[in-house]
Amino acid sequence: MTQTMTDQAETPPFDDNDGTLLAIVGHMIPASARHGVPGADDPAIYADILRSVGRDRQALAEALAAVETRAGAGFAALSRAEQAAVLQEFRADEPALASVIEAVTARCYYRDDRVMASIGIEVRPPFPEGYAVEEGDLSLLDPVRARGPIWRAP
Repeated sequence: MTQTMTDQAETPPFDDNDGTLLAIVGHMIPASARHGVPGADDPAIYADILRSVGRDRQALAEALAAVETRAGAGFAALSRAEQAAVLQEFRADEPALASVIEAVTARCYYRDDRVMASIGIEVRPPFPEGYAVEEGDLSLLDPVRARGPIWRAP
């Protein structure tokens, strides 16, 4: 698995002792046998999520507390269908908190070597080699350039 600066942070891993986050990320990105990719609840990806929460620690704790409140008693102990119903309601009512969970999950999921390989991305960090980017058609910007400045001069 590719290591990042976040992985090397000195902060302790996020505490998910009740398994709420594990259950949520399993709903967000389930494993796919068809595509041969793990789910976000894969042990390696989940461990990466716990290590990489970083600046989202407080917001993530708030999000998980909101999910637990909606669940009543132990989100992780609910049936999968009950969990899905709680998460659907949570996402509709608390989009900002839901986006925190989505962001921390997506960051770690899409840097997993197996996931990167499955979507055709070379498994390596972008620095220092970088990636070749196909040159675009910059003439598409001509109408914008022709419009001239649209900001106030200081």
